Amino acid sequence: MPQTHIRFDWAIKKLLRNKANYVVLAGFLSELLGKQIKIQSILESEGNQQAEDDKLNRVDILAENDQGELILIEVQNNTEQDYFHRMLYGTAKLITDFLEKAEPYGKVKKVYSVNIVYFSLGQGDDYIYQGKLDFHGLHFKDSLKPSINQKKLFNIKKVSDIFPEYYVIKVNNFNDVAKDTLDEWIYFLKKSQIKEEFTAQGLAEAKANLLVDSLSEEERANYLRYMENRRYEVSIIEGSRSEGRLEGIEQGIKEGMEKGIKEGMEKGIKEGMEQGIKEGMEQGKQQEKVNIARTFKLKGIDIETIVEATGLTRTEIEEL
Repeated sequence: MPQTHIRFDWAIKKLLRNKANYVVLAGFLSELLGKQIKIQSILESEGNQQAEDDKLNRVDILAENDQGELILIEVQNNTEQDYFHRMLYGTAKLITDFLEKAEPYGKVKKVYSVNIVYFSLGQGDDYIYQGKLDFHGLHFKDSLKPSINQKKLFNIKKVSDIFPEYYVIKVNNFNDVAKDTLDEWIYFLKKSQIKEEFTAQGLAEAKANLLVDSLSEEERANYLRYMENRRYEVSIIEGSRSEGRLEGIEQGIKEGMEKGIKEGMEKGIKEGMEQGIKEGMEQGKQQEKVNIARTFKLKGIDIETIVEATGLTRTEIEEL
């Protein structure tokens, strides 16, 4: 039976920042990006400082490779509706942060945004998505390419080589069948296990260095506490969702039946129940947000974090 390893998000917080473990991170990125990656250094971004609060639902790490490219890896556990927007903001901020004053635009660094999400982001059945920019002609349907001089001057082959490149890994969509070496990494991200037959780059080192049993007594206690917090948060959110949906549906059915009877027998009941269920679902979603916010507030989580997680206003949360 495969041994249990440390979750990737906790490894990012505690272990993968160490130079000895760069090979693990480089292996994952090499498999994902389809080219050999060598980590030159781990840099500081706005959100990737190590935090003592293990209740945070996301972590990130910013790496620079030996080509001077920036790679931002972010792990997001809980639902965040504006996550696509934050991906865009994150890359834009990195570009401006790492362009020195008075430097020409040609010095802009290539940025890769790698997003590992454990919630249903957008609509799509695949578990790995890539996003990159290209320019297509509206009339002749051709692609806009850099000139010969631009290729030599900036060492690029395509215009998209300049712009940020995005990857979204929807871990929960993976069907647990590893068909290639990249799938072996996705299996690890989902299961925290590495099978004996896996050969993906970096997994051998991960297998040796990221075992739960290899942690010190203090580190193991911190990790178990972190995992318990994660399970507790998931339980709270799922419970609140179920309760909110149930309350909304029950209220919707009740209102629908009343409306249906009033409007008249068969047609009224049918239309009323359909409308009631629809309205009930909406009420349920709102109640779900309120339940989550109330629970997080009781746990002492700061209001800004609750606003980000639920979409409620600061005033609504303070009045709970």
